[in-house]
Amino acid sequence: MSDLDSISKQADAFAAARALLAERVTALHDGMALLRRQHIAGIKRALAKAAEAEATLRELVQASPGAFAKPRTRVFNGVKVGFVKGKGVLNIPDVAAVIARIKKLLPDQADLLINTKETPVKDALAQLDGADLKKLGISITDAGDQVVVKPVDSEVDKMVDALLKDAAGADDPEVQ
Repeated sequence: MSDLDSISKQADAFAAARALLAERVTALHDGMALLRRQHIAGIKRALAKAAEAEATLRELVQASPGAFAKPRTRVFNGVKVGFVKGKGVLNIPDVAAVIARIKKLLPDQADLLINTKETPVKDALAQLDGADLKKLGISITDAGDQVVVKPVDSEVDKMVDALLKDAAGADDPEVQ
């Protein structure tokens, strides 16, 4: 048996294994869609009831600040209610102006208060020729011939590929 015959037979086995996997993934998604359709109305009703109950509880707490003087929070039925100090949100409408003021008014803290990130642009570097890359100390790896096993993808095949990649990553300690 020639090398190409062996490869052809193994490709057939791979295609059959992928077809079985795709069939099972499709069955899983069909089952999940059916369960979603069966339960979504009840979930939406329960969500609406929970949101309404939470809003009523918030209104009651808001209307009773004296009940939370000390302690400021209490737990009823596993639900913590009361008042806590808000953390606040920093609003920086003009980032450039704030950076300029930091550099002017707090120059000794600029490194701490300003995030500066410089990274090479790989797409632009990939356009340079080998000599320029070598001058910059950049090497290219994995540019030789590589084995390719790639089915013509359908939507299910793309999902199967993602599952296979995840499964391969779980076995590879460097991926984890």
